[in-house]
Amino acid sequence: MEEFQEYIQLFLIWLISTIVIRAILIRHHNNGDQHHQNPPNPPALPIIGHLHLISSLQHQTLHNLSARYGPIFQIFLGSFPCVVVSAPEIAKEFLKTHDSSFSGRFVKSSAQYYMTYGLKGLVLTPYGSYFKFMKKLCMAELLGKRTLDQLLPLRREETLRFLKLLQKKGEAGEAVDVSGEIITLTNSVISRMTMSVRCCAEGGGSLVDSEEIRKMVKDITEAARKFNNVLDFIWLFKNWDLHGINKRAKEIKERFDSMIERVIREHELARKKMKKEGVDAGGRVKDLLDILLDILEDNKKIDEIQLTKENIKAFILDIFVAGTDTSAINIEWALAELINNPNVMEKARKEIDLVTANNRLVQESDLANLPYLQAIVKETLRLHPVIPLLARQSTSKTSVNVCGYEIVSKSILFINLWSMGRNPKIWENPLEFMPERFIDEERQLLDLRGQNFQLLPFGTGRRVCPGASLALLTVPSTLAAMIQCSEWKVDGNFSMEEQPHSGVTLARAHPLICVPVPRFHQLSYLGEN
Repeated sequence: MEEFQEYIQLFLIWLISTIVIRAILIRHHNNGDQHHQNPPNPPALPIIGHLHLISSLQHQTLHNLSARYGPIFQIFLGSFPCVVVSAPEIAKEFLKTHDSSFSGRFVKSSAQYYMTYGLKGLVLTPYGSYFKFMKKLCMAELLGKRTLDQLLPLRREETLRFLKLLQKKGEAGEAVDVSGEIITLTNSVISRMTMSVRCCAEGGGSLVDSEEIRKMVKDITEAARKFNNVLDFIWLFKNWDLHGINKRAKEIKERFDSMIERVIREHELARKKMKKEGVDAGGRVKDLLDILLDILEDNKKIDEIQLTKENIKAFILDIFVAGTDTSAINIEWALAELINNPNVMEKARKEIDLVTANNRLVQESDLANLPYLQAIVKETLRLHPVIPLLARQSTSKTSVNVCGYEIVSKSILFINLWSMGRNPKIWENPLEFMPERFIDEERQLLDLRGQNFQLLPFGTGRRVCPGASLALLTVPSTLAAMIQCSEWKVDGNFSMEEQPHSGVTLARAHPLICVPVPRFHQLSYLGEN
């Protein structure tokens, strides 16, 4: 129904568009400078360009187009020229050789602008001095090794609480919505690391309503969908809000603002009380909000940047959106693939049992000794990249010569990670789930932080995800614990379909419902503190 309405909307837009505007746009975008050879592109419609070709599974649409037009082609999303790439050597040309030119984020709507407090966080903020300051702060302090090590006990507590819940359900023979429980876990981990508050069934006090957080993250990712509102791409109708997306964005932001204001006030009161009573924090571990409030209270410019409360709110929102939904989806796809490939599950379980001697719970510190588990994570990210389309926007008009084409316009760049993961020229038997492909010497060297362009789950260059280190701790360690502690029996239908209209992330179409049959029985003797 939603797609049908979009087609009607596109048709109406086309109808009311004038011949003059049509001619101007087509001549401007398709012809360009006659001295330059542009990449191939499908036939376009006036005004809307190629928007009519984009389905609810955008990455699959672009994959199918690349099969016809090659590893680099051009499309027009309304008035936006875009270059689509699905080959690592071409991606490298844009993201390494011309990284400085393609360092912008693709921000298409006022909804995204509003939800991010005017792009004052990190993820969507324009590349410049503020971005450099926040990324440096993030890498050195907020998500650096020292801070992650200090916050390790919090992650352990939440993981153990999650595993005990699974054990209790499994002993009773009850099916579990694994999808929902994983996202509650990731929400709780991020909540405690950022604000020292837990997600729970009921909000209040030092707790955060897990359902409210889950709904907010879901609403934000849906509102940020790349192609969910075609009017955003047509300058004549850019301020229209027929879908009510901008209205929903304001509601989401107000809900988040109310929650984060309460948490900030609690932090400020606690900090004032400690100062007044002369209490030393001693062994108390500062959360990410404490670190940011320290900088705010110092009221000093760092690298000519002075932090504001809105910057803090926007950054915390970024952490929630980037750190909860994405990690949960990654874990869920990995577990689904293991259930679908029991021989791989058994091989991973034997590796974990060997490292732990099957008498203790697997820990983050064991990851270096679990190469097959690491290969499973890589293989999952190859087949199911959490963010299937890596989007950049050129910050200035630049000339890129690649594959005999010259791109000279200011363009949006889409790197189709989903398509690259299925490229038979890169991967042998690309549709098969084979972690063994990452065990040989050559593949083992493939890094997930953007050093090798065959696999870019966290991006690369100036815009590489600063949360990669955290994700590469929490995802494999959680997955390892789930493999170690339970046998997974599917309850009901089992599908590997992708969810259409799932936002910027690539979620499963159907929830993963399983009975977690306990196999590691020492959990009940482990404390949560």
